[in-house]
Amino acid sequence: MNWISGVAGGLLLVLVLASILRTLVVPRGLYSSLVIRWWRGLRLLLRLAAPGGYDAIDRAQTWLAPLMLVGMLASWLGGALVGFGLLLHALSALTWTQSVREAGSSLFTLGFASGDRLHLSVVDFLAAATGPVVIALQIAYLPTLYAAYNRRELEVTLLQSRAGEPAWGPEILARQWLVDTETALPELYRSWERLASDIGESHSTYPVLLAFRSPRPYRSWIVGLVSVMDAAALHLSLTPGSAPPEARLVLRAGFTALRDIARSLRFAYDADPAPDAPIRLSFAEFDAAVSMVRAAGFPAERTAREAWPHFRGWRVNYEAIAYELCRRGDAVPALWTGTRDFATTPIPPARPVDRRPGDGDAALPPAAP
Repeated sequence: MNWISGVAGGLLLVLVLASILRTLVVPRGLYSSLVIRWWRGLRLLLRLAAPGGYDAIDRAQTWLAPLMLVGMLASWLGGALVGFGLLLHALSALTWTQSVREAGSSLFTLGFASGDRLHLSVVDFLAAATGPVVIALQIAYLPTLYAAYNRRELEVTLLQSRAGEPAWGPEILARQWLVDTETALPELYRSWERLASDIGESHSTYPVLLAFRSPRPYRSWIVGLVSVMDAAALHLSLTPGSAPPEARLVLRAGFTALRDIARSLRFAYDADPAPDAPIRLSFAEFDAAVSMVRAAGFPAERTAREAWPHFRGWRVNYEAIAYELCRRGDAVPALWTGTRDFATTPIPPARPVDRRPGDGDAALPPAAP
C-alpha cells in the first residue's frame, strides 16, 4: 500500500503543478479545467442564492470572480497538502494524521511537526518551498488581472455616452447623427479594434477575467463589444460607399477575439460560416432598427431589405459566440444579445432627454453696472 500512496501523491502533485503553470505562468490560452469547474459551480450557487430578476443576479454574480480566485488558491494548496501527505505516508511509518500534519507544517512553513528523519527532509523542504511559491504566484497574478480589467472597463465606460446603457449597436449610429458627432465614429472603431485584440489575448490567457463584472449593472464588456460590432456591420451594410474602413477592421478584430476566447473555453463554433447562413436576429428586428437610425438622420444608401444580406453576412461570424458568452456570463439582457438562463426581457438603452436653453434674455447673466 505504501507504493500506491507514493504514486498517488506524486501524480496529485504533478496535476497541481500543471494546473498552476497553465493558469498563472504559461502566456497562452490553455484550457484550465480547474477554472471552468469553479466558474460553473460558483455561478450555479450564486444563481440559487439570488432568485429574481437581473438586478438581484447581478449583485450576486459580483462575487463570482473573487470567490473563484480564493477557490483556485485553496484547491492548489489543498492538493499540495494531500499530495505531500501521501508521499510522507509512503516513505515512513507515520499514520495518515501524522503525515498530513507534517505536510501542513512544512507547506505553510510553520515547522512545528517536522522531525530529524533525514530521508523525509527532502519532502519537507519541497513542501516548504511549494506553499510560498503558490501564494506568491497568486499575488503576482492579481495585478495582471486588474490591469487588464481596468483597460477593458475604461473603454466600456467611455462607450456609455455613445451607446447608452445597456449598449446597443443601432443606438450608437443614431446618437452620433442626432448630436452631429458622426465624424468621431472612425476613432471609436479604432479604439475598440485595439480593445478587442487586448480582450482576445488577456481573456483567453486568463479566463477568470470573464467573470469580472463591470462596476455598473447595465454595463458589460461583451455587450459593449457586440454593440460596436453591430454598429460597424450596420454602417457597412447601409452605406457601403461612405462607411469608414475602420468598421471592417473592428469587425475582424472582434470576431477573431471572440473565437480565441471560445477556443480557450472549448465550446464549439463554426470557424468559416457561409455568408447566407441563418442567424437568430430576425429581419423584423433589423428593419425596426434601420427605421430608427434613418429617423435620426443616418444617410442610408440602401433600404433595409437590400442591406439585410450584407448585415447577416457580417453578423454570422460572431453572433453565436457572443450569445453564448452573454449567456454564460449572465450579462445584462441588452437588445440583440440573445437569451439568458433567467427569465427576462431585453432592456433597451435609455436615451437622455434633449434639453436646450430657450430663447430670450432670461438665461443671460446680468449686465455689468
